[in-house]
Amino acid sequence: MKIRSDIVEDAVEFRRLLHRNPELSNGEHETSERIQAQLDTLGIPYTTGYAGTGVLGVIEGSHPGKTVGLRADIDALPITEISGEDFSSQNEGVMHACGHDAHTSMLIGTARVLLERRDEINGTVLLIFQPAEELSPEGGSRKMMADGVFETYTPDVLIGQHVWPGLPVGQFGIMSGPIMGNSDKFILRIKGAGGHASMPHDTVDAIIVANQVVSSLQTIVSRNADPAEPAVVTVGRFEGGTKHNVIAESVEMEGTIRTQSDSMKKLAKDRFYKIVEQVTAAMGAAVEIEFYDGYPATVNSERWADELYKTVSGLYGEKAAPNLNPSLAGEDFSRFLQQYPGVYYWLGSSVGEDQKPLHNPAFRFNEAAVPYGIEVMSQAAVDVLNALEEDVE
Repeated sequence: MKIRSDIVEDAVEFRRLLHRNPELSNGEHETSERIQAQLDTLGIPYTTGYAGTGVLGVIEGSHPGKTVGLRADIDALPITEISGEDFSSQNEGVMHACGHDAHTSMLIGTARVLLERRDEINGTVLLIFQPAEELSPEGGSRKMMADGVFETYTPDVLIGQHVWPGLPVGQFGIMSGPIMGNSDKFILRIKGAGGHASMPHDTVDAIIVANQVVSSLQTIVSRNADPAEPAVVTVGRFEGGTKHNVIAESVEMEGTIRTQSDSMKKLAKDRFYKIVEQVTAAMGAAVEIEFYDGYPATVNSERWADELYKTVSGLYGEKAAPNLNPSLAGEDFSRFLQQYPGVYYWLGSSVGEDQKPLHNPAFRFNEAAVPYGIEVMSQAAVDVLNALEEDVE
């Protein structure tokens, strides 16, 4: 099966429209309206209002059967774009730097393909357009479920795809078990006692204390974690001090802890609290801790990962799905997978040597990946429903 050129061209055009007009989490109002307009044009019934701007489209197959859900996230990031694309963001300080514009446009393209293949569909396909994926730790998936997105149609299997700049176009990342990690967040406010730079003995230097905390936190990975258990501790923001000759009164820092297993998450969280509290106390400072349990690990069902591998290898051969390691990036699709079985996979989208990573202001998506994304998502929907039908028989 090959995707018609007009479907691919329209998906690319829609992707560029979304890319020029990105919206932040919980503010995807125009994006939602554009999705609804696409569904109206295709004659696909839908309901709205899930997690505010979420949309659920429904395609009924020609034959009765089970239900599969296909998910695309729709929000952008608070990043100023410097990619140089002709269709760069027109919204200052907002950018689709994680490929959600491509996910959304490819799901619309997938819907067009599935409409033409209705006679092959045993059951129902749900088109899930999810807001606020980037709004960790809250996220949009849990709110969509709380708002009843699956009350009328309960998915038997869920499928999500994400562009992956570390893979060339034509390759896919498919694995059973964890594919993405636990992504927790912390904020620390360290309070010392400021004073004159020439009189450190009269002070408690919050910057020195904070530096000791940062260094000590790295021992969680280097000396507490099993080397076979993936874990990362990152301090991404560090702010303190007011002037060159003033010893800092306070420091605020913000960071994240990434793990794959729940046992490693518990160990890291316990050690985090002990290190922060004990290091600051030993140096005569006080600390306020905010810790947010973020997205859980994204864990694929073995059966549906295997089924997706069959789909991809059947279309492009076994080399299209190489053996890969999981990532410790966070993903809100994980909460869907805690409630329903399914599979989340990576779509190769590298532009080559100049490729920048996800969440980079110069990130670019290789639009040559669009037909692959549409073809695999549509074929996977058909294949999964067929597999579910075989279970019934």
